[in-house]
Amino acid sequence: MSIKKTYFPNLDGIRFIAAALVIVHHIEQLKSIFGHDSYWESIGFVRIAGKLGVVMFFVLSGFLITYLLLNEEKEHKSISIKMFYLRRVLRIWPLYFLIILLAFLVLPNISAFTLPGYGKEMIYQDLSLKMVLFLLLFPNLALVIWGGIPYAAQTWSIGTEEQYYGIWPIIMKIFKKNRIYVMILILLFYKIVGYLLSFEFLSFPYKEIFVKYWSTLFLNSLAIGGLFAALLFYKNKILKYILNTYLFNCSIILVIILICIGKMFPFMHYEIYSFLFAIIILNFSSNPKISISLEGSIMNYLGRISYGLYMFHGIAIVLSIIILNEFNLVNNWLLYPLSFIFTILIAGISYKYYESFFIRFKPYKTSKK
Repeated sequence: MSIKKTYFPNLDGIRFIAAALVIVHHIEQLKSIFGHDSYWESIGFVRIAGKLGVVMFFVLSGFLITYLLLNEEKEHKSISIKMFYLRRVLRIWPLYFLIILLAFLVLPNISAFTLPGYGKEMIYQDLSLKMVLFLLLFPNLALVIWGGIPYAAQTWSIGTEEQYYGIWPIIMKIFKKNRIYVMILILLFYKIVGYLLSFEFLSFPYKEIFVKYWSTLFLNSLAIGGLFAALLFYKNKILKYILNTYLFNCSIILVIILICIGKMFPFMHYEIYSFLFAIIILNFSSNPKISISLEGSIMNYLGRISYGLYMFHGIAIVLSIIILNEFNLVNNWLLYPLSFIFTILIAGISYKYYESFFIRFKPYKTSKK
């Protein structure tokens, strides 16, 4: 069974913006690890930008995946879980496992790429257990137990998405009615469980690990993205208030201000940002009256290779630091452009000569929306 590939404008540009936030966050983190002056601890924007870039990816994933499943059901009267998994495997797994290969078998054996404090003894500690979790697509659980693995730490969010993909089409098939309410309930369930886990009287074996793992799932952001997709697909009456140019402009201005000042909200931090991101994504994708456009050959290309940008940026940043260290020229005026150039170059090569080989087997036909 083949389905038409739904296309929304501007979302490739959002993918690149999300990736760029993560890259900026990790440039400052890696500068700090290498002992260079860094804004890692001193600027709020740097502290929150990376995680919020990932949250933006999650909201976008929830939005697109949910809409795709609803559209498939409309066209074919059912959702093919097999085809859904096949599409995800062909897009996600090849690059994911390549990064795991590089992070565990290649880069640890290249001394120039060894991060201070992250030698082989750290990487290869409990190696068998680590590899089991990474191979089973639970890098977020591995991160909770052992901390980040250089050049593979970013895969925690890939694990989160893969675990979400594992259950989402099944939930969609089971709950064929009142899906909007189902997504609201999932959001509330995730938040309530997280709140209950904060109580000390609730004790069970490995609770600390489970609590940290639960916090990596981000079902709140994914469900919010899915909720907005359902509102759009079913043409819910609330859309007239959300598909609103004034609300869209205010949301963009507010998000920019909040991220720039490093604003952290108590209790509902990621939910607030997720709702703002969802408003922006919905309007960018479906409001023809907005005056801002992220469409264009450059932004579309950068969005298309954004998965590679996200997965390879650590390697590119360290390569940039290595080169600039040789000339004692590590400064932001050179490190930032060089890091982005190397990241885009590596991601572009990966997309053209590696990822595209697998993508072409994905079972859908393309059509514009």
